[in-house]
Amino acid sequence: MNASLSTVAYIGSTILFILSLGGLSSPETARRGNLFGIIGMTVAVLATVFGPRVTAGGYAWIIAALVVGGAIGLLAAKKVQMTQMPELVALMHSLVGLAACLVGFASYVDTSTVFATPAEKSIHEMEIYIGILIGAVTFSGSIIAFGKLSARIGGKPVLLPGRHWINLLGLLVVIWFGRAFLQADSIQAGMTPLIVMTVIALLFGIHMVMAIGGADMPVVVSMLNSYSGWAAAATGFMLSNDLLIVVGALVGSSGAILSYIMCRAMNRNFLSVIAGGFGTGGGAPAAAAAGAQPAGEVVPISAVETAEMLREAKNVIIVPGYGMAVAQAQHTVCDITKLLREHGVNVRFGIHPVAGRMPGHMNVLLAEAKVPYDIVMEMDEINEDFPETDVAMVIGANDIVNPAAQEDPTSPIAGMPVLEVWKARHSIVMKRSMASGYAGVDNPLFYKDNNRMLFGDAKKMLDEVMGALKD
Repeated sequence: MNASLSTVAYIGSTILFILSLGGLSSPETARRGNLFGIIGMTVAVLATVFGPRVTAGGYAWIIAALVVGGAIGLLAAKKVQMTQMPELVALMHSLVGLAACLVGFASYVDTSTVFATPAEKSIHEMEIYIGILIGAVTFSGSIIAFGKLSARIGGKPVLLPGRHWINLLGLLVVIWFGRAFLQADSIQAGMTPLIVMTVIALLFGIHMVMAIGGADMPVVVSMLNSYSGWAAAATGFMLSNDLLIVVGALVGSSGAILSYIMCRAMNRNFLSVIAGGFGTGGGAPAAAAAGAQPAGEVVPISAVETAEMLREAKNVIIVPGYGMAVAQAQHTVCDITKLLREHGVNVRFGIHPVAGRMPGHMNVLLAEAKVPYDIVMEMDEINEDFPETDVAMVIGANDIVNPAAQEDPTSPIAGMPVLEVWKARHSIVMKRSMASGYAGVDNPLFYKDNNRMLFGDAKKMLDEVMGALKD
């Protein structure tokens, strides 16, 4: 394949990737968007492998890498559960960062590249330095995010004394060694500042994500998605590959936009997320602030009573959360929804933008269970309908339905947009216990007069509700 045909293939792949992003913007077109992405990536790989820059001697290595990588990807796709998708996404981001680092070091030690001018050489070395910097931060940060999302690392933020000064000092050291790297007169001389910078970048990625609390993890996932895109773009500059530059920019910019949307949904700004500190491990009941102790009593309800309330209702809104994902209860939820709709009950779902552990987590689970797309509504679409709702059923959610966001200006989540389930005639909250959510604050919803608590594993209790509905 000559250079011209390879360029045409790259242009086609770019168009397909843009169409893929457009298709992924809606559940109805997501399958088509995925198909466009698959075709685009296939064309891009073939155009690169059979392009003019790959010699015949490299085909064996490329085929071996494709076989090994494809086998790992196929195994992961078959074995990883839908509930494990957030940590899988974080792990995939780490591989992009690792690839950027490895390509950067390989480009630096490659002596076959000839530069026309000293300025061209300096620009190439700057691309290498920045690419490795972004890649290292993405790699280590994504590994920590994987650990937090998979519960291998606690969700509580680790806040070191003077952490902002530590970050500033690290940035200054990186800039200083960047100057030394550009002024190095040999590969051996430049390798030392490059390695020092890489170590600092790895430590910064660890420090940055460790300082972010569990409540901000959806933003972290989209933020790392953006970082991985910029790392890919930097790799494209190092390799003079236009497609990598364009695709990296697409991923980086879309991830940045998604991070902004997530921050708006939590009434936080991006810098406050990076600064960290919001959210705990969520394992124990949170102590309410002085003077803000919720009033009222917690009223439990049985599965049979829940079924009776649902059967008598005309309008039901279900609000899923991470507890539904953990219990893998989405299929039972779908069965209950189907049964209620067959009996004339208007059932819809209310989805908060940061429900679960990654953007779109609940949408993916409901789509897997084959819940109809047209009854899955975003928060802004459905919030005004709660006053006309007979039963609002919350399955494993906490912070996203916390009225303290509107009623308590001293709350850590004050101002955060939430699903106003307490405005329904009745609300039912399904939880294992009275433990707080990832923001680490108590939830006054539990104590409201019109709320009932259905305690237990979501899957087990929903199976009992389903059985009672059938009886």
